Amino acid sequence: MERFHLKYLYVTDLSTQNWCEQQMVYGKELPGFLSPEKAVVLDTGASIHLAKELEVHDLVTIPITTKEDAWAVKFLNILSMVPTLQSEGRVREFPVFGEVEGVFLVGVIDELHYTAKGELELAELKTRRRPVLPLEAQKKKDCFQVSLYKYIYDAMVQGKVTAASLLHHVKLHPEKPLGPSVLRHAQQGGFSVKSLGDLMELVFLSLTLSDLPVIDILKIEYIHQETATVLGTEIVAFEEKELRSKVQHYLAYWMGHREPQGVDMEEAWKCRTCSYADICEWRKGGGVPSPKLETQAKKAK
Repeated sequence: MERFHLKYLYVTDLSTQNWCEQQMVYGKELPGFLSPEKAVVLDTGASIHLAKELEVHDLVTIPITTKEDAWAVKFLNILSMVPTLQSEGRVREFPVFGEVEGVFLVGVIDELHYTAKGELELAELKTRRRPVLPLEAQKKKDCFQVSLYKYIYDAMVQGKVTAASLLHHVKLHPEKPLGPSVLRHAQQGGFSVKSLGDLMELVFLSLTLSDLPVIDILKIEYIHQETATVLGTEIVAFEEKELRSKVQHYLAYWMGHREPQGVDMEEAWKCRTCSYADICEWRKGGGVPSPKLETQAKKAK
């Protein structure tokens, strides 16, 4: 994490490691390297997600100038969604955050809603370029992602995520006054606050005192990008022990305990669609760490 000057990681960083760790590292090192085809796919997927979000609520653009303002917007979003969840409504783009195995993770849940039986369901939307369901390797990546979302969300509503942990990892200044745009939006929402610390207190009280349930069901919905046709759904069984084991393995790289790893030989087919295949040191080394990768890992330590 020090090598990339990161204070926290995104859930999607770890789910990308689940697909190919070396690909994730290249994505951090070479952020502008994405192929035009991949960029189009991501843009199309983002448009479908935006359309889904607009079905639930309007979007408001709030200008921000500091990281404290950015987190204040996350908190305001949570505060606006908690009452909806209390009344068994549906919300989209729910922010989640918390410390997992000593590292702070941040993410956004696509959708939370209740089933006819009153169970809280997490629904993750995945778009597909071709009208076919993904292979098992892709499904595993997606299952890991939603499982980690549940793990973090459940910890939030159970009071296991603390303000002290957030401040420690993200290096926020709770006493810092909110920017005028954020302050105005907070007041419009009925919140009498002046600083990030004021908002943090409200958020953590709201999460722990609102008696929100943990997530009961994890569902992934695969949609064809061009036609918006639902290709199929996957119900994910949550296995906490297996999840934590995987998280520990992925975080070992970020903590400088090992070098990044590419795919095994039997999954080398993934390289055919990778933007970094031509420069991949793992691939050139035949599936073993190259001297260059080992040197980078030592520097990270």
